[in-house]
Amino acid sequence: MTKRVRSVAAVIALGGLSVAALAGCSSPSTGTTDGKVSIQIGDRPSADRPEDRAYFDKRVEAFQQANPDITLEPVETSYDASTFQALSAGGSLPTVMSVPLTEPAGLIKRGQAADLTDVLKDEGLLDSLNPTVLKLAENSEGRAYAIPTNAYSFGLVYNRELFTKAGLDPDSPPATWDEVRAAAKKIHDATGAAGFSILTTANTGGWQFSGMTYSFGGTVENEDGSQATFDDKPSTQALQLISDMRWKDGTMPENTLYDIPTQGQDFAAGKIGMIIGASDSYYNIVQNLKLPADSFGIGGMPQAKADEGTLGGGTVQIVDPKASAEQQAAAVKWVKFFYLQRYLDETTAVDDAKASNEAGSVTGLPGLPVVNSDQYSTYFDWIADYINVPSANFTSYLDASASIPVVAEPVNNAQEVYGALDTVVQTVLTDQDADIPSLLSTAQTDVQSRLSR
Repeated sequence: MTKRVRSVAAVIALGGLSVAALAGCSSPSTGTTDGKVSIQIGDRPSADRPEDRAYFDKRVEAFQQANPDITLEPVETSYDASTFQALSAGGSLPTVMSVPLTEPAGLIKRGQAADLTDVLKDEGLLDSLNPTVLKLAENSEGRAYAIPTNAYSFGLVYNRELFTKAGLDPDSPPATWDEVRAAAKKIHDATGAAGFSILTTANTGGWQFSGMTYSFGGTVENEDGSQATFDDKPSTQALQLISDMRWKDGTMPENTLYDIPTQGQDFAAGKIGMIIGASDSYYNIVQNLKLPADSFGIGGMPQAKADEGTLGGGTVQIVDPKASAEQQAAAVKWVKFFYLQRYLDETTAVDDAKASNEAGSVTGLPGLPVVNSDQYSTYFDWIADYINVPSANFTSYLDASASIPVVAEPVNNAQEVYGALDTVVQTVLTDQDADIPSLLSTAQTDVQSRLSR
């Protein structure tokens, strides 16, 4: 939902580039001449980000030295929902570029991404990718049309110190919403801190509420984004839980207007026991707001019953369907080299981790992997000497990531959907007698009118 902006080097450490604004485009290079292939690669950082641009260009140079038969033409073109369709129709997309993880289903349906299944097999990548994440880039027949390079999914971020004070096991966070409710009560009774909190403003309330709806087995839009779908039992159950914890249990904060910074401040100060977040919440809460690293814990997204779903997002790489077979192969080689090599090659992994550690950066932060669990485990074995985060505190999250289905964010007008749901969540937290079915019905009518435009 939010764009986590860091340097290229830092984002690459998580498996992908951040998506910059569209800065320019040109027609893709022609394909193959004299046994050599030329491709355009999108997402080159703009000149106002000199360090990121220099890093990108250095990797381009290294790739071309290792692959002298491939010429890379970097361009600044990157994904922008307002311009992508025009670029695609005009044949002006780069050969390979980043798009959000919400997009593959629509791109596949419109024929705007190449089928990469066979190329991924030939490159030895298909079996190395995380099947849970790759599924979001596949069609109904299991053919892969994009390569995941960065992913996150919601989990339950919690304060391990408050868990201990409340008599809870910090190594066994709640796995169901009933367990969350019970743990919140224990935290509040033992420490006076709010047991649980949800975001509510700047579209983040709707974002997290959508994630809760997924975890109750529901959705907020149908697959193609033509129909709002949250006026149903799962959304009602999620809202009722929030209402009960606020008004019956008294375990949610009196402050009902949280955004990410303000909630993070209260969490880091020990005023909140549990929040919804992803593993990279660590950057804000520990690195920036100075919660002791050993107090940071994260488990899987609580479920109403086993393996309903968790909201996920991230970045995938697509290849222009007009690209030749040789260009597709070259594009996949570039993606493997630039985004995934650290997970597949020990020397690259160690060199990058050592440089990150020596620079004082967070190194070895676990998250939702884009490679399979065996490869991810091997990666952490390679970099063990340079990890500077409490890896054991992420075990529950990683275990859950292997079983809970990842459900992408809404594909159509997600921010408008989230904004409408912000109001619903705020009302439930400020009005003890809020009519939940009526709130959802009104919001759904509002959202549907936007989706139908």
